[in-house]
Amino acid sequence: MILDSLNMGILKCLQQNARLSNAEIGRQVGITSPAVSERIKKMEDLGIIEGYKAIVSPFEIGYQLKAIITLRAFMGKLKPFLDKVKTYDEVINCYRITGDENIVMEVVLKNQKHLEAFIDQLISYGESKTQIVLSRVIKQKQVIPI
Repeated sequence: MILDSLNMGILKCLQQNARLSNAEIGRQVGITSPAVSERIKKMEDLGIIEGYKAIVSPFEIGYQLKAIITLRAFMGKLKPFLDKVKTYDEVINCYRITGDENIVMEVVLKNQKHLEAFIDQLISYGESKTQIVLSRVIKQKQVIPI
C-alpha cells in the first residue's frame, strides 16, 4: 500500500484526534466515510497504524516522581534484562541505545522509597544512573511529521 496524499491526510487527522468519526475525517480529506474506514483498516493491517490509546497523567493518579534511568548492563546480563524490563510496571518507555549505556528508561514512581526499591531491582543487571524529571518542556508527541 502506497501512502498517497489521502492516506497521509487520514493519518494526520488521526494523529491530531484519534476519536474523530470516519465521516469527519472523510470531510477533511475529501472522500466518503466507507472509503476512510477501508483505508484505515488497510493501514492497521499493514502495521502503519499501530494502535490507539488514552494518555493518562501519572501525577493525577498518585505518582509523584518521574525519572530517566540509564543502565550499563554487566557482561551477559543484557538479554536477561531485556526480558525482565517488560515486567516492570514502573517503566513507561524503554529504549536500547548506543554509547556507554545499553538502556534508557522513563519510569514513574510513587515516591523516593519506590525509586530506591526500583533501583535495587536493577543492581543485579548493571550500573544505573538516575535523573529526576523536574518538568516537561515539550508535551509528549505521538505525531509523526506528515
